[in-house]
Amino acid sequence: MKAILQIEQVEMTFQTQKGPFHALRDVSININRGEFISIIGHSDCGKSTLLNIIAGLHRATRGGVILEGQEVCEPGPDRAVVFQNHSLLPWFSVYGNVQLAVDKVFRQNMTRAERHEWVMHNLELVHMEDARDKRPAEISGGMKQRVGIARALAMKPKVLLLDEPMGALDALTRASLQDSILEIHSGQHSTIVMITHDVDEAVLLSDRIVMMSNGPAATIAEILNVELPRPRNRVELADDGAYNHYRAEVLRFLYQNKGKQILN
Repeated sequence: MKAILQIEQVEMTFQTQKGPFHALRDVSININRGEFISIIGHSDCGKSTLLNIIAGLHRATRGGVILEGQEVCEPGPDRAVVFQNHSLLPWFSVYGNVQLAVDKVFRQNMTRAERHEWVMHNLELVHMEDARDKRPAEISGGMKQRVGIARALAMKPKVLLLDEPMGALDALTRASLQDSILEIHSGQHSTIVMITHDVDEAVLLSDRIVMMSNGPAATIAEILNVELPRPRNRVELADDGAYNHYRAEVLRFLYQNKGKQILN
């Protein structure tokens, strides 16, 4: 299978008041179409920096990112990002926040009626169609993240980038959103790259888990192939031997790299 996304020998150095800070070194990985990749590691291991390079928000000091044969040099709708902070516009409704992205990308390609149908389709994917007329202040944090995901999907990105989108949510809301992401990935065959600190989340959602070494000068230390059949059910997996093996492998890596500590 040919990779849709190629990350080749990426290095990143930031200039600071204390001198150069070497955030990433020699990061290389090919990501196939339809894969779900999680990136995990301790704080300051360059996870967000790597995601920002893929998004085109940072330009690598060395190496680069190739998306379907084209070098990534700047942000674009082919790489939609959902951050931990939902970034919804408070003066727009749920519908309006998604509509804004659809109009920006598809005004020349879709009629008004087609754009409306596409907005509603993506709200339905995240189960937010009934809240279409509410403003962000009127909905919960989990619902805001659902709208952010709908807005990102509505741009028909080649790659969906998730930067700890569930990090600030309570456990039950987080589990519900994880189930929605599983459903979307299964139904849309989306290519997804997600940053997470949550071991169970990484194993539940991913095809591969990229484990980063500690920073500075962080790099890919290990890649774990998660060969669990899809669709996945969290209740059934709780007692699954393979699931618990993968979970133990990620925990082992994290503990060995920074001692025993409380992990999400």
